Amino acid sequence: MDAILLAAGLGTRLRPHTASTPKPLLPVQGRPILDWILGALPAGVTRIIVVTHYLGEQIEQYLRGQQRFRDWTVVPQGDPRGTGDALRRCRSAVQSETLLCLNGDDLFGAADLARLAACPAGVIVHPVDEPKRFGIAFLKEDGTLEKLVEKPDLPGPRLANTGAYVFPRSVFDLTIQLSPRGEFEITDYVSQLAARAPFHVVRASFWFPIGTVEAWNQAQTLDLKSVSLQTSDCRFEDAI
Repeated sequence: MDAILLAAGLGTRLRPHTASTPKPLLPVQGRPILDWILGALPAGVTRIIVVTHYLGEQIEQYLRGQQRFRDWTVVPQGDPRGTGDALRRCRSAVQSETLLCLNGDDLFGAADLARLAACPAGVIVHPVDEPKRFGIAFLKEDGTLEKLVEKPDLPGPRLANTGAYVFPRSVFDLTIQLSPRGEFEITDYVSQLAARAPFHVVRASFWFPIGTVEAWNQAQTLDLKSVSLQTSDCRFEDAI
């Protein structure tokens, strides 16, 4: 399975720390955020595709030196126009029939990503107390996804979209339009797929979005090794 990591953002809410370092490379407990993500990917992921833009050369330099995945590639997102735009730019790079796609700057639980990867199509959700700050998942009676709604004015708790998905390769055959904010939204792909076939919902046991300096500081105190690592710390088949 291929994994697409969305790592093109500017990280403006973490300024000045992201003035010279891309957000996915900010250190958490001595390791880049991106390194924690790579360490949490399921064993079935054999290849990674990283979408870059802001300070992308630093991310590519990191990928050259990392010891987790030998098979990787970078897809530059020139003139970024949203997460849906980032995904569709990866069409020619994807080789697997299903693909894992997730934000390259949040911390995810390894067990949750493994459960997600076992689905033909799905999303990881996590309860939040302030729905107005998140995309919120609404479920059908059978527990599959009905729709995602951005930042609804509703009381909590609600199930937030964590930005971790499994898509069938056929996602690239769908067409999406610019949203009111002038971007192509990955959630529009999700909505179309959910209308055609069951889109599974995986409830996260651990998810930690790093969107602010305060959250980044808090991440330094979390017990990450118990939730964010697969058994093997290295994916190279012939690693030394």
